[in-house]
Amino acid sequence: MIEGIQNIFRIPELRQRILFTIGMLGVYRAGCHIPTPGINPEAIKAFFDQMSGTVFGLFNLFSGGALEQLSIFALGIMPYISASIIIQLLTVVIPQLEALQKEGEEGRRKITQWTRYGTIGLALFQSLLIAKALENGSFGPNAVVNPGLGFELMAMITLTTGTAFIMWLGEQITERGIGNGISLVIFSSIVIGVPGGIGQMIARVNQGENTLLEVLALLGFMVLVTGAVVFFERAQRRIPIQHARRVAGQKVQQGGMSYFPLRVNTAGVLPPIFASSILMFPLTIAQFSSIEALNDFITNFLQPGSFIYNAVYVGMIIFFAYFYTAIMINPTDVAENIKRSGGFIPGIRPGKNTADFIDRVLSRLVLVGGIYVSVVCIVPVILSGRFGIPFYFGGTALLIIVGVGLDTIGQIESHLVSRHYEGFVDGGRRRGRLGN
Repeated sequence: MIEGIQNIFRIPELRQRILFTIGMLGVYRAGCHIPTPGINPEAIKAFFDQMSGTVFGLFNLFSGGALEQLSIFALGIMPYISASIIIQLLTVVIPQLEALQKEGEEGRRKITQWTRYGTIGLALFQSLLIAKALENGSFGPNAVVNPGLGFELMAMITLTTGTAFIMWLGEQITERGIGNGISLVIFSSIVIGVPGGIGQMIARVNQGENTLLEVLALLGFMVLVTGAVVFFERAQRRIPIQHARRVAGQKVQQGGMSYFPLRVNTAGVLPPIFASSILMFPLTIAQFSSIEALNDFITNFLQPGSFIYNAVYVGMIIFFAYFYTAIMINPTDVAENIKRSGGFIPGIRPGKNTADFIDRVLSRLVLVGGIYVSVVCIVPVILSGRFGIPFYFGGTALLIIVGVGLDTIGQIESHLVSRHYEGFVDGGRRRGRLGN
């Protein structure tokens, strides 16, 4: 691994890409500390200190603390993610969008352009709501210095421009840096809270709230969970596809065996994000509602850590895993593409039988993946709620960190291998084979 790290700096292009990525992420983190004009930062900070367990806490986590400071990047990249999901859902409903998606690079370029327009529209709407909430005192008294139309326009322009800049910054990282830019922005927003979490843990040990043995046990448990996440994120079910020999004019294309890979966690991290967002809305409503019966119901039955909360959380994760997978992968289209390329699954007839087979395999994989994601997300809640052990980074954050980390390392590996350098993993395996 050490040799793999050294090889990174021997390739000028790869070195420049990594430095460019670090520089762009540094610009993003600097912008997270620039406050929106016309607000009172102390009042906003006091409000968010009471909102750690609500939907505001979730959005603040993905914005890297920019929301609690109401900086120019307060909206973060969430409007872009929301617009992308909306476009994907509309692609299934609207035939014209589905046809456009199948047109290749030109169609994807148009869909990307519409996603950008949708991002700006959502950012304008969300920034207007935030400005109204600030003026109405929802974020605490004296949150706005000079309320009025001027402040609302300034907040909308500032926050929307911030989101547009983050979107552009992510695209630049994807094109000129290393890894997926949007994912790395979210990754950096979560990782930036690690030093604070370590500091809080040390403070709890010094105050006697947790023993050193409990902290070591927690660290060991986190290592085991991280290892399990790495294993499942890389696991896949490979469906064999046999290609017959084809004769095209005077050319003979040899047949062979290829594989259609299906990830165990086909839906990725979106199901827990959807589920946690929906479940946190009642807690957010309880913060602002004065109806005692409603607050008691939410506190007794939907409090994180309760049995009903955990059961609903798991059920929603599995539901969204099936829902999102059904949107992303169409077994009928996959079967048609296999048939069109002259391939077939051994033992399965082409056409409908192939689609049914892929659908059966996919359904089982989604169930396994949904249970795996549910376990990863529910264990931190149990640790925090039942045993009093703080777990500052929940399962959703852990899935994002591991997934983005694996993807980025994979891209670095591909650069190293393509230039005949040893990578982080392949180099060790190669030396092991030579040693044997």
